Amino acid sequence: MSELPFDKLVQAIQQIEQATTLTAIQVAVRTVARPLGYDRFVLFSASAARDEVVERIHWVEGDWFGEGQRVDAQTYIRHCPVNLHLLTARAPFFWSKCAGADGEHYRVVRAPSGPGVHGLQVPVFGPAGLEGAMSLGGQRIEASAGVRLGLAMLANAAFANARRLLEVPPGLGPLSERERQVLAWTAAGQRQADIAATLGLSVRTVENHLRAARRRLGVGTTAQAIRIALGSGALD
Repeated sequence: MSELPFDKLVQAIQQIEQATTLTAIQVAVRTVARPLGYDRFVLFSASAARDEVVERIHWVEGDWFGEGQRVDAQTYIRHCPVNLHLLTARAPFFWSKCAGADGEHYRVVRAPSGPGVHGLQVPVFGPAGLEGAMSLGGQRIEASAGVRLGLAMLANAAFANARRLLEVPPGLGPLSERERQVLAWTAAGQRQADIAATLGLSVRTVENHLRAARRRLGVGTTAQAIRIALGSGALD
């Protein structure tokens, strides 16, 4: 059984953090994951406040549905119900997809085994809750506790830096009053639903204000936006 070499993992994470393109992130992930049997990858932003969970797919690669064809984002979202488990997951989890008489079935498992496609899904959490996830799959994957932990670290780094490259343009100026209010309530530990109720907004609008605040401040996460806003006195 192959194990994940710690030095290779550290090197890949360093490459991801220094990456200036999505391609560089993909290369680093493949270098670690493919020797462990993972040759299918999906990386996406997500939100527990959305009915469809997946907000934006940054990277999808591999023969996910056994047809030998490239899978686009919408096809993946429509055919992969395991994403719904993100709404209740608190840690990375393994899953299996097996063919049955009435079609293919996905299920969350403790240890993948047998024929079919298996994988690891890694939810990524931030100050406001679920922010994204990465799913890695293959037909013969290593699924030890050490591999799960190492790939979770790799996935978190890949998500954070892919979003930094793909979602965040340079800073666009000072926070608006509403963005400042939403960011201040988030910094105080309030949930998005509570912030929405307090300010008379929808949860979706609160999410949009947080996203706009991140863009204005030129950062990739809400935690980074809070640190910058606190340091500049914008939330005093």
